Amino acid sequence: MAIEIGQRVKVCRIRDRIPGNIVNELKQNPFGTVKGFKMVDGSGIGFVVQLENSLSTWFFEDELESA
Repeated sequence: MAIEIGQRVKVCRIRDRIPGNIVNELKQNPFGTVKGFKMVDGSGIGFVVQLENSLSTWFFEDELESA
């Protein structure tokens, strides 16, 4: 899947690096908009996602699916 800035996505899984308040928000509403890219550990690209309540964090591509 090719993810682009401005695309609406669903967070389909999460890893343990996410703060509790964001985990709780994702349980209520797992949708957001891709706002940018983030270089991660030299082997991939992360995607900065702004959730509908204006919180934002980054996710790996395998944590997202097109909405």
